[in-house]
Amino acid sequence: MAELDITRINPMGVTPTTPQPKVETRVGEINKIGQDFKDLLESLKQSQATSDQLEKKLISGEDVDIHQVMVAFEEMDINFRAAMAIRDRLVDAYREVTRIQV
Repeated sequence: MAELDITRINPMGVTPTTPQPKVETRVGEINKIGQDFKDLLESLKQSQATSDQLEKKLISGEDVDIHQVMVAFEEMDINFRAAMAIRDRLVDAYREVTRIQV
């Protein structure tokens, strides 16, 4: 008698049309989001340090191109705004998840 592969039997008799994502995949996605946010914060830290350095040079009277200083400040501002926008989205997502009733 041939053996029956019971792993293929579905109790409902219907095979799902879309496979459900594995938990490992979702954890990997969450880890990637966390790493991306960490990289963004590191970029913000670097651009802030650069703009602070250029600002100190400008204030002390060293020879610094004013355009370079302004670009550094704008880069820091853009990075800061991006970090705040992502943080706001993450907080909203957290609040949404905590409202889910199980």
